[in-house]
Amino acid sequence: MTLPEDEPARDDRDLPIVAVTGRPNVGKSTLVNRFLGRRSAIVEDQPGVTRDRVTYEITWSGREFVVVDTGGWEPGARGLRAQVTAQAEIAAAAADVVLLVVDATAGITEEDAALARVLKRSGKPVLLVANKVDNPGVEAELGALWALGLGAPLPVSALHGRGSGDLLDAILERLPAPVVAPRRKDVRGIAIVGRPNVGKSSLLNRLVGEERAIVDEVAGTTRDPVDAVLRLGERTWRIVDTAGLRRKVKDAAGAEYYASVRTSQALRAADAAIVVLDATESVTEQDLRIAQLVVDAGRAMIFAFNKWDLVDEEHRRRLERDIERDLVPWAWAPRINISAKTGRGLDKIGGMLELAVEGWEQRIPTARLNAWVRDVVAGHPHPVRGGRQPRILFATQATAAPPKVVLFTTGDLEPAYRRFLERRLREEFGFAGSPIQLAVRARGASQSGRGGTRRR
Repeated sequence: MTLPEDEPARDDRDLPIVAVTGRPNVGKSTLVNRFLGRRSAIVEDQPGVTRDRVTYEITWSGREFVVVDTGGWEPGARGLRAQVTAQAEIAAAAADVVLLVVDATAGITEEDAALARVLKRSGKPVLLVANKVDNPGVEAELGALWALGLGAPLPVSALHGRGSGDLLDAILERLPAPVVAPRRKDVRGIAIVGRPNVGKSSLLNRLVGEERAIVDEVAGTTRDPVDAVLRLGERTWRIVDTAGLRRKVKDAAGAEYYASVRTSQALRAADAAIVVLDATESVTEQDLRIAQLVVDAGRAMIFAFNKWDLVDEEHRRRLERDIERDLVPWAWAPRINISAKTGRGLDKIGGMLELAVEGWEQRIPTARLNAWVRDVVAGHPHPVRGGRQPRILFATQATAAPPKVVLFTTGDLEPAYRRFLERRLREEFGFAGSPIQLAVRARGASQSGRGGTRRR
């Protein structure tokens, strides 16, 4: 998510904010998806699917603003629902315009009336959005909604798109005057990924210094990506806390499936990933899948072993054995032991991310790369197989971020020899924290044939 130096970088505070509030299951996320023109917010036919504050940038009639999709607001809620309610109230307090979404087919409920009273006291511009107006018969019943004291209800059908353009026009009329965003260079995108309940949200909250993401002992409380802009070390980062991945995307269903898809999207939009593992447990198969997901996306990576304050000496020895056995394919990724609860090791994360991004963006001059190839091949030529010995004719680094090295050869290279070349490549040039794509273009072979790319 690197921003060009000649373009302004924005965080959420640079753009006007529109908070979408309402009780559960009135269609808030469906309305946000209608604004976006795509299925981005999680929608499922049950209440309470959206939990955290989730931000999306919207452009309408040349104006940009941020929409905050909140969890359902419930007065007097307890436990996790109380946290959802608190997040909705925080979003409304920070907003320039607030939408109160109600279900036009249900009339006024006690929750609607209570939230309307809270919003009127806030002094913010509030638009009353009557959703699920799918036919003229429902629209004829909207007069009762005037009793909420928020003015004329704006009829929409988030599902079918009816009235959404008029609603966006009404939002623009109430937005504050545009503010020219200050230029910021070198803003990096970082995705926090891992399986559920390893402490990803706690890590984000500790780094930001506020309760930005919901933290609960129940695994899987984060479903949508939640982000924040902050300073770590000498650089500004946009860090995204993603949903916990508990299984392969193809095996997920419902809200879990869409959360997994958007986690993958957040990863592709980032420059690097912090893969969070639970240090109190053994490395799991899902931990390995997530690490490979980062590599497949071609992103820089560091491993953060969280809950280190809870690990005794015996378990540390077992964990080291797990790491030596299971994380060998990603030995190039820096590791750090942290505690999101106590703050241990968090001061080193910025430097590690910087190291990983530098390796990710590293570029080797072609002349130097070919000189290295000649030296390596002279000392360790490819073995002869069937009377043939493929030779490397030329090498070039085709891209950086991620680094991709292309080898032009007289024949295909064995997997073991490719691994040898990558190991020697890292010994010579580093590429710490970054996967490397090693592509072979065999003379006379099509790109879809024997020549191919290996990403590790």
